[in-house]
Amino acid sequence: MKVLVAEVMGMCFGVRDALKIIEKVDDPEAVTIHGELVHNEAVLHQLEERGFRMTAEADRREVPRTPLVLITAHGVSNAERQRLESAGKRLIDTTCPLVERAHEAALKLQAEGRHVLVIGKRGHVEVEGVVGDLHSYDVIQGPEEVRTWPHARLGIMCQTTATARLVQEVRQAVAEKNPHADVRFLDTVCLPTKEHQRSLERLLGQVEAMVVVGGRNSNNTRELAARCREHGIPALHVQGAADLDPEWFAGYETVGLTAGTSTPDAVIAEVWRALLALKPTAVEAPA
Repeated sequence: MKVLVAEVMGMCFGVRDALKIIEKVDDPEAVTIHGELVHNEAVLHQLEERGFRMTAEADRREVPRTPLVLITAHGVSNAERQRLESAGKRLIDTTCPLVERAHEAALKLQAEGRHVLVIGKRGHVEVEGVVGDLHSYDVIQGPEEVRTWPHARLGIMCQTTATARLVQEVRQAVAEKNPHADVRFLDTVCLPTKEHQRSLERLLGQVEAMVVVGGRNSNNTRELAARCREHGIPALHVQGAADLDPEWFAGYETVGLTAGTSTPDAVIAEVWRALLALKPTAVEAPA
């Protein structure tokens, strides 16, 4: 079995920067992470072992008891920042700069008097942060949710991990159903997400199946796996080497390997080594 590795995969700079910031924290027990730092189970387990307290993303309405609160790479709304600071909390901010850019884009569209359409996953922590400062908006998960709005001005922006295909389909549907409206689009899909997706696309024509490594709650990882299946390529989404099932690979001669933007290098390397152990053969090693 030959293993081909995506040219671009694994942790993006935003996640790496967030981890660098948290590594410098001297007293983890004095810090509550406001949600999941990144959507990767291995990273979260390491943080828990260091002594960090964590608030589940569904329970963030309660103010943490620790004096320090860490804002995750997914960011929060300005309103949420003010709420935490008003409660006397000091904030450690690890928000990805590209997520901040998405927030700014949404507020810019709102300042122009537009009803804001956010292309993304409803309820996702990043999306919740963006819409937390908006007064007139809708979250659009797919073109089937697009309708005719009464607003004369519409603005479209995206969750940073949205796929190019989804964005294109939603934009087209908005234009078709709202010919009366002045529509402005701001592309806020982050470059690392685009590079991961493009690298995957280049690999799909060369493999019979794909292994996608990343957290179960990682939106961009799930999108990578979904893109494989759309191309007719079976995809196995694993969190680590322990999830690999040798029987799943029966009959495949060439398998691809990629990983989401919050997947640690060590986890990718572990999966790669496990693939070699399944069926030793000539492979292309990850950089």
